[in-house]
Amino acid sequence: MKTIILASASPRRKELLKKIGLKFRVEPSNYGEAINPELEPHELAKSLSLEKARMVAQKHPNALILAADTFIVFEGKILGKARTETEAHEMLGKINGRQHSVITGFTIMDTGNNRTLSRSVETKVYLRRLTSDEIDAYVKSKEPLGKAGAYAIQGLGSVIVERIEGDYFNVVGLPLSTLAESLKEFGVHVL
Repeated sequence: MKTIILASASPRRKELLKKIGLKFRVEPSNYGEAINPELEPHELAKSLSLEKARMVAQKHPNALILAADTFIVFEGKILGKARTETEAHEMLGKINGRQHSVITGFTIMDTGNNRTLSRSVETKVYLRRLTSDEIDAYVKSKEPLGKAGAYAIQGLGSVIVERIEGDYFNVVGLPLSTLAESLKEFGVHVL
């Protein structure tokens, strides 16, 4: 079996792949995520994951490269990762008590035969109404930093999510069911 390379620095993606028993190496892509406003969100997610995969694929002539990109869409606008506490406050203020979509695009690339597959998955997330003190406390926890939409559903952010429609793992960073089905097309069977 070909070596699987996760083209991501995300500890959550690494943890999810370990959870389903995949053997893989990690080599983060240094692709600068350029948001193309011409692309609709699903196409953008797939495009970003494809570019990340291409960056890492150049160094591995006979491997399976897996790359992904996750972001939030709220009222037609893309929300990326909160880099500062101020950004986290702004993002949480926007989505507070509202529904938004989490979209993850992923690409699997076989560098041995140049076969590539890109897919995207959407999950709807409903946040409960937070007080300003709750937003302050959550931001002070530092968990929102570096997270799409400024929250982590798998951590303390679980207490701010009222409900979801769709794949929970997609919100964490990889839609595991769709990914496992897609990997079959490359001869990799999780079950």
